[in-house]
Amino acid sequence: MCAHFESPDWKLVTTLFPGNVQTSTSSFTTDVWPGRQAPFLLSSEAPRWVHGCFGMMPFWAKPTHYRHSYNARSETIAEKPTFRHAWKNGQFCAVPATAFFEPCYESGRAQAHRIEPLTKRPFWLAGLWDCFHDSFNQDVWSFTLITINAEHHPLMSRYHGLNDEKRSVVVLPQETVIGWLNAPTQGNAQDFLTPFAATEFVGRPV
Repeated sequence: MCAHFESPDWKLVTTLFPGNVQTSTSSFTTDVWPGRQAPFLLSSEAPRWVHGCFGMMPFWAKPTHYRHSYNARSETIAEKPTFRHAWKNGQFCAVPATAFFEPCYESGRAQAHRIEPLTKRPFWLAGLWDCFHDSFNQDVWSFTLITINAEHHPLMSRYHGLNDEKRSVVVLPQETVIGWLNAPTQGNAQDFLTPFAATEFVGRPV
């Protein structure tokens, strides 16, 4: 599972993809953990940027719900109460990142590894978004990162404990971002949820 990633600087974010900026940047940080704000790209008709809480927050959720909803398993995403509405309604988003972090136990103890492309360029992670109006009629945006099984992945199978399930985020190639944002859930959405090329990424101890 992925609980920590690095978002590009906001000035760089807005150059990654043409889209309208629909939100303030006042609470944006590049070091993203559950509960923190980060930018993501969504699409209904035209791509647009928003900021939201890392951790899905449906209107009925308690304030600390993000602690349990920052990742959505692809196998159960259509069934879990937190995610099923967004999945059914095609609320797909693309989250820009420069790296993500996972624990490695190969030394006998937990050691955080920074996982990033060999090119050092920003990349995209597949996610779902949600939004509701609070009591002040303000938009409350949130998102989750989708994960897939990584038991046989050459890189991601190295991470987490020996007896823990191996999971991986979904990296979207640049040319598939628009396709993902507009993918019909009853059609080919699951086709986008595939392992990334291990030869294009590297993991190093932090």
